[in-house]
Amino acid sequence: MRVLLTGGTGFLGKHVARALSAAGHELRLLARATSNPEGLPRGEIVPGDVTDADALLRAGSGCDAIVHMAGLVKSWVPDPERFDAVNLGGFRNALAAARAAKARLLYTSSFIAIGPTSEQPADESRVHACDHFRNDYERTKALADRIACEAAAAGDDVVMVYPGVVYGPGEMTDANLIVKMIADHLHGRMPGIVGPGDRRWSYAYVEDVAQGHALALERGARGQRYFLCGENATLNELFGKLQELTGVKAPTRHIPYAAATALGGLMYLWAELTGHPPQLTHREVGVFREHWAYSSAKAERELGYRVTPLLDGLRKTVEWLRQTGRA
Repeated sequence: MRVLLTGGTGFLGKHVARALSAAGHELRLLARATSNPEGLPRGEIVPGDVTDADALLRAGSGCDAIVHMAGLVKSWVPDPERFDAVNLGGFRNALAAARAAKARLLYTSSFIAIGPTSEQPADESRVHACDHFRNDYERTKALADRIACEAAAAGDDVVMVYPGVVYGPGEMTDANLIVKMIADHLHGRMPGIVGPGDRRWSYAYVEDVAQGHALALERGARGQRYFLCGENATLNELFGKLQELTGVKAPTRHIPYAAATALGGLMYLWAELTGHPPQLTHREVGVFREHWAYSSAKAERELGYRVTPLLDGLRKTVEWLRQTGRA
């Protein structure tokens, strides 16, 4: 298939681009002039931004499918309206481009668009209540997911995938938060764990998620949703596995939610005053308070998705950090 990929220059996006290319698809990438193309497979690069509806229409012309991954994955930006422009407006533009090209739309949503869970993993029947949001990223991803589900219900060829907390080798961006945290821990720069560390999150190894995109594009049923997640574990369990792998003692300091919220609030205000991104915000602390546990059983059953055990994924990640001088 001829595939237009948005967001292909990001942490997960580059892995997906390579997976699609390896599967034999002809790639066309929509990328801003400031994007870094290093590590991308061979393919046509079309200058443009997902907030530009005309650029997406032109880029999507003649394509059999559009894989829409572009999103603003940040805890804070100077202009919060960018979340709406990129995460909501960008999805609407991708949907319009897919309709114009009569192409399949594979939409990369996020676990956060589903909302927090109990300790027990949720499946694809769960939808976000949209009555409370911890931050603008969650709000705009949840609302975009609602639009995607409505389009699918109306008959559009839309397939939705929901990566878990993605980690692994690659760009050290905000989307690779876990690996940044691991690197800080191995260098002794991590002040402690926010909260008791007992909330279960679904850790998805980046190569699994990338391969899951290729599988969903080819095998995903029209209008269906698929979790591309991984092993559900607590932060305490994650750092216990890291200690097993590296010998570096797991963090013993836990920062109470109240203290972290107060500190994050001050950092947020400082960012608003200075324009410098904060290390932590009170809104992020709200994410640490919740379980984000999901089951990928449907993707395993229908797509052939495979999950790398957390210990194995962490081993590969630590090896990469050491090989690249980051740990």
